[in-house]
Amino acid sequence: SRSTSALGGRSGNFDKVLKMIDEMVELLGKEQSDDDSKKGYCEEQIDKTEDASKVLEKKHGDIMAAMADAQESIEVLKSEIEALTAGIKALDKSVEEATDLRKSENAEYKETLAADTAAKKLILIAKNRLAKFYAPSLYKPPPKQELSEEDHIAVNMGGTPPPTEAPGGIAGTGVTYLQQDSAPMFVQVNRHQASSVEAPPPPPETWDAYQNKEQEHNGVVALLDMLVADLDKEMQEMEAEETTAQKEYEEMMAESAAKRTADSEAITSKEGIKADLEQQVQAMDEESNAILKEGMAKAEYLKDLHLECDWLLSNFEVRKTARAGEVDSLKKAKAILSGADYELLQTSRRSLRGAQ
Repeated sequence: SRSTSALGGRSGNFDKVLKMIDEMVELLGKEQSDDDSKKGYCEEQIDKTEDASKVLEKKHGDIMAAMADAQESIEVLKSEIEALTAGIKALDKSVEEATDLRKSENAEYKETLAADTAAKKLILIAKNRLAKFYAPSLYKPPPKQELSEEDHIAVNMGGTPPPTEAPGGIAGTGVTYLQQDSAPMFVQVNRHQASSVEAPPPPPETWDAYQNKEQEHNGVVALLDMLVADLDKEMQEMEAEETTAQKEYEEMMAESAAKRTADSEAITSKEGIKADLEQQVQAMDEESNAILKEGMAKAEYLKDLHLECDWLLSNFEVRKTARAGEVDSLKKAKAILSGADYELLQTSRRSLRGAQ
């Protein structure tokens, strides 16, 4: 009975050992399962974080490139706006200068036209006064004075008409304008006119003498007609030049106004585009800063992952192999112990049968 008890005690000890072996095998299996899970988690999180970091890095690079392009466009727009503004100032100055020149040309035209008109009137008056003495049939007397209604009544009642006012102007001709530059010609005409107002010379004694006077008169008249023709030609040319100059000035004004309007609209458009680009640059800058912060957070998280996972990942296979070997050894030990327990039990039973 003591032998039986002893054998039973040994068998009980083997059971405890075998149980401990099972528990150790189970623990090793759980540890390996935990390592497998941790390895999968680490690899997944590291890959995911690295991919996200690469995406953020690319996105940040794209934003920086877009910002650089926008800044370059803004600088180009600034230059174009400055050029257009300077062009408008230059255009305004040229318009002002052209306007001043046109006013000056027009004033000169009017002054010269008035002088030529006055000169022509004087020449025609001189020609008419010469005709009064040398060709009475060609003389045109001045228009009779028109009496007012009161003067008509006074004359009808036996009164005298009011005295005729002497014409003013140059030498009593009524012409009041004499251009200074043309004075020598008018003075010459005026001298001839003054001499023609005097009493005519005594009748010529012979037909030859009279014929010489008539030829002289005809020569003077021809000269006056030539002067009038020259003045008419000059006035026609001046009028044509003035018309052309005014037309060209108006065309320039129209073109300048159209260009100024177009340039002003271009400036407004470019300033709007520039403002939009500046807003985009500001938004991209804010987005870039946000991406940098997110990238820094990802980098910090990746650093923590490596601190947590690098040792496991680098020793995973070693630990797995070691555990497998340990489990295999435990299982072999269990088998050995299980076999020894069985042999001991059989021996014990044979001993008991022999004792009986």
